Amino acid sequence: MIYPIVVYGDPVLRQKAKDIEKGTDMKQLIADMYETMDAANGIGLAAPQIGKSIRLFVVDATALEKEDEEDEDMSDFKMAFINAQILDEDGEEWEFEEGCLSIPNLREGVFRQETVRIRYYDEQWNLKEETYDGMKARIIQHEYDHIEGKLFIDYLSPFKKRLLKGKLADITKGKVNAEYRIAIPK
Repeated sequence: MIYPIVVYGDPVLRQKAKDIEKGTDMKQLIADMYETMDAANGIGLAAPQIGKSIRLFVVDATALEKEDEEDEDMSDFKMAFINAQILDEDGEEWEFEEGCLSIPNLREGVFRQETVRIRYYDEQWNLKEETYDGMKARIIQHEYDHIEGKLFIDYLSPFKKRLLKGKLADITKGKVNAEYRIAIPK
């Protein structure tokens, strides 16, 4: 099932998501989230982005192509994170232009630390603790922010936010062309 993507202005995007009871069958919802993310050409999707304030996000960067030898191999980076907790962020902050399915057609440079250590449950409720760096860390940090009620625009300067105020207001009103189904705030 493909869900509409909740866009900027909906209160669910600003709520801290609730833990999921351990052992809950998440297989269908996770499959639906992958399908929704794929339909929108995304590489990550958090449950709040489909209107569900629960601590779940999925990532799939397997389709990202390596442009040169220095690029990270993302061929195995498809996974679900249930009840994730970031334990540590470390390393140099680096800037990268981020976008978000919940804020269509808007991309801005965001600084994030290069390494993240995270504890989470996988789809089978196996507890994992892993460290990621580079682009994998950035994708995780971006999606994790969603379950904490944060958006990438929260990292922008007050000046930059003022410049984007009109575009954000238009998104809230549904005055945006997205190439996927969206849910406009009521």
